[in-house]
Amino acid sequence: MRQWMIPLEGKSKIPMYQQICGYFKKEIQNGRMKAGEKLPSSRLLAKNLCVSRSTVDLAYDQLLSEGYVESWPCKGYYVCDIQGLYFMPESTPEEEKKAGTEDKGKENSREKAEKKGPENRDGKELPKGEEKRKLIDFALNGIAPGGFPHPVWKKLARQVLSQEEEDLFSLGDSCGEPGIRQAVAEYLYQARGVQCSPGQIVIGAGNDYLLLLLGTILGRNRKIAMESPTYLSAYYDFLHMGYQIEAVGQDMQGISVKELQACQADTVYVMPSHQFPMGMVMPLKRRTALLSWANEKEGRYIIEDDYDSEFRYKGLPIPALQGFDRQGKVIYLGTFSKSLAPSVRISYMVLPGELMERYLSQGHPFSVTVSKTDQKIVELFMREGHFERHLNRMRAVYKGKHDLMVKGLRQMSHICTYAGENAGVHMALEFVNGLTECQAVERAKRAGIQVYGLSQYQILEKEKNQEKNRETVLLGYATLRDEEIEQGLEMLKNLWEK
Repeated sequence: MRQWMIPLEGKSKIPMYQQICGYFKKEIQNGRMKAGEKLPSSRLLAKNLCVSRSTVDLAYDQLLSEGYVESWPCKGYYVCDIQGLYFMPESTPEEEKKAGTEDKGKENSREKAEKKGPENRDGKELPKGEEKRKLIDFALNGIAPGGFPHPVWKKLARQVLSQEEEDLFSLGDSCGEPGIRQAVAEYLYQARGVQCSPGQIVIGAGNDYLLLLLGTILGRNRKIAMESPTYLSAYYDFLHMGYQIEAVGQDMQGISVKELQACQADTVYVMPSHQFPMGMVMPLKRRTALLSWANEKEGRYIIEDDYDSEFRYKGLPIPALQGFDRQGKVIYLGTFSKSLAPSVRISYMVLPGELMERYLSQGHPFSVTVSKTDQKIVELFMREGHFERHLNRMRAVYKGKHDLMVKGLRQMSHICTYAGENAGVHMALEFVNGLTECQAVERAKRAGIQVYGLSQYQILEKEKNQEKNRETVLLGYATLRDEEIEQGLEMLKNLWEK
């Protein structure tokens, strides 16, 4: 029997479970542990290492969430086949110690909240006569009440404007100011494992603008593959650019690479860290397959929208797909709209070197869309540590709301199952008691509660039209007070179990 002698540093700032997880990741990456090999039981490993069993369980959960291992019921954990994946260089012990304190609460953000959601676009708002009866809205956009850091923002705004620099009010670099691009590059590397230089980053007023700009770089004759269901704002952006869209199915691990290979798409839009609206996290093996698809032909690209990755409630954040890309195939999108506020119209795009050169050769077809003042405020907000503290605070706020949601939904197990609970600020509920999506939405609406049907996010026609569909609704909880979450779920339980 193999003896597991894992070197653990008791005085290290890196938690024990992370050290154990890191050991197994290296063993798997280096090929010393083969695909299909069984990991020791948590009880046995805990005994060998003289640590608690819960410590080992945390390490195994992280390995599972990142796709290094898979769990077989009643059998244990087994190594996954990750052959062909490119891994980021290991950091030095000094960098790891620094990361242990600096990147707590540092992850990325998403744009879903930056514009009206489908609930406002498809005419399903409550009639004016019923506005007063609308008690609770499980909205999919917005932030927690009191979530915006007003005092710090005002202080930084005064600081920036007091400098009285004439240059502050002139038109700046179309890619964004050097200071904020440097700050974003450092943040993305520490928090998301993104490998880029400041010169690869473009700053813009929202993801819609950046996708439009990307269209000028990639050219008109593109066929885009998108998951169904998907984020509709990006879907409409691609339609308005004249792109042909291929709707591709998905499973519990994300986009179906088999269906992707069968279509004629040369670009794919995905949200691997937290898919909207279904909420699944793409495991390592599926990410490997996606990168392999992109590497098979020249001109193929992956648009990685790093949606909602800053709010994760189980395990460590999984590194961005871009960090594993060594062929220049991944275009990375992120935003401050979710982490700060929808009105903070600052997003960022990381372009592969070749595409950035192509963009620069066009002579900057667009002027900068974010003022120098706003860029400077965000730069200082990040550099002075306010952003990290803000994310830590908001993560705690949303974790409390998340726990209330899970507690309430567990009381509804005879009515529905739920998914997407490990990250983000919304969950998907699938009915098991015969209730249809339409019935669920209508019953809630009559009682003054707003929930949102999954069908409006479907772009695959056969899913829209088939008689037997996934009877699923979406519930967001970011904007609700704790008592509203508890009251709303109790009311829905009574409405939906009849």
